[in-house]
Amino acid sequence: MTISLSDTGKRFNRDWIFRHLSYQFSSGSSYAIVGPNGSGKSTLLQAISGALLINEGSIIYELNGQPIADEKMHRHLSFCAPYLELIEEMTATELLRFHREFKPLLPGIDIENALELAGLAPAAQKQIRYFSSGMKQRLKLIQCFLSDMPVLLLDEPCTNLDKEGIALYRSLLEQYSTKRLVIISSNDPVEYAHCTAQISISDYKLSK
Repeated sequence: MTISLSDTGKRFNRDWIFRHLSYQFSSGSSYAIVGPNGSGKSTLLQAISGALLINEGSIIYELNGQPIADEKMHRHLSFCAPYLELIEEMTATELLRFHREFKPLLPGIDIENALELAGLAPAAQKQIRYFSSGMKQRLKLIQCFLSDMPVLLLDEPCTNLDKEGIALYRSLLEQYSTKRLVIISSNDPVEYAHCTAQISISDYKLSK
């Protein structure tokens, strides 16, 4: 899988969030989008996912050398972010079962051992509305990492996590990201220390 950005730019009203950004992301590598709070890291990540339209330039997706239409890219990626909502009326088991209908789990992974891996097995039948913020983030992480998708997009993935939750995140990265394309938006080195490349959003803030 490759995602190629060519002279891309995104603005809200008259303010450019980023501009003149050209870069190619490839499977088997992990990338960090870094910068201060409010600098546009999340906006760039959402643009890469296809959730936000860019205002100039292009983003091209290819899988095994074949182009993927923009409107179909969501079928090939998993996205984890603290601002993404869970269906809180569902139990953890129900949510993963529902999610599996759209994005299958990795071979050899079932819902029970996914929840066990996340330390959520005791809460498998509890409605998500009763989860702590840390438990919700763990659920989002396994929903993302354990889906059989070639692209993982992670926005501040350790938000609300304690030491055990951060250890879970590191374990998921080590076990399930090797051959995938991973892009992490963060200003915390704990979250992106393993990344092989970094993109500073601040380098693309000027409307040259």
